[in-house]
Amino acid sequence: MPERGGGSRGEKRVRIIDAAIRVFADRGFHQARVTDIASQAGVADGTIYLYFRNKEDLLLTIFEEKMQAINAGLAGELEGIEDPFDRIRAFARYHFSLVQKERALAEVLQVELRLSNKFLKEYRPKPLWQYLGAFAGILREGQEAGKVRADIDIFTAKWAFFGALDELAMQWVLARGKPRFNLDAAADTVADIFIKGIAN
Repeated sequence: MPERGGGSRGEKRVRIIDAAIRVFADRGFHQARVTDIASQAGVADGTIYLYFRNKEDLLLTIFEEKMQAINAGLAGELEGIEDPFDRIRAFARYHFSLVQKERALAEVLQVELRLSNKFLKEYRPKPLWQYLGAFAGILREGQEAGKVRADIDIFTAKWAFFGALDELAMQWVLARGKPRFNLDAAADTVADIFIKGIAN
């Protein structure tokens, strides 16, 4: 197909990534074709391969780059909040606000990414570890301040908290044709349950 809009290499790359998010969310990773992504992005099929090795490389790039932006946003969200329990609440609200604002991206990260054998078996998801590391830092600071129980294992706690957020986000994303529950209320509920369990 003829390309539309021209644009710099950087602009085309962004268009391709944004188009891939929409296509993966709409059709599923395995059903999506490079042709579909190229059409959405307004580029020729071969242009995709100037930027990405294959469809899976494109999926992993979406994860890498969007998670970097998410981590930067989280840092901004937590900045200036001193109390560790308020930071936990802010973390939960931020996580769910992203799900609500970026539904297509949430579906790709929550559902389609887990269909990638490369992601599950070979890839080292450092941006996700950074995200979890921010929560681990909140717990350590809470322990140092005497507000979080000293016997709480941080590794287990950070994955337990993320697991609760992740599962609820999955349920919300997959609730097609059903009333979606309130994510703001869910964030506060998860945070409150968790805080009561770790408070000194």
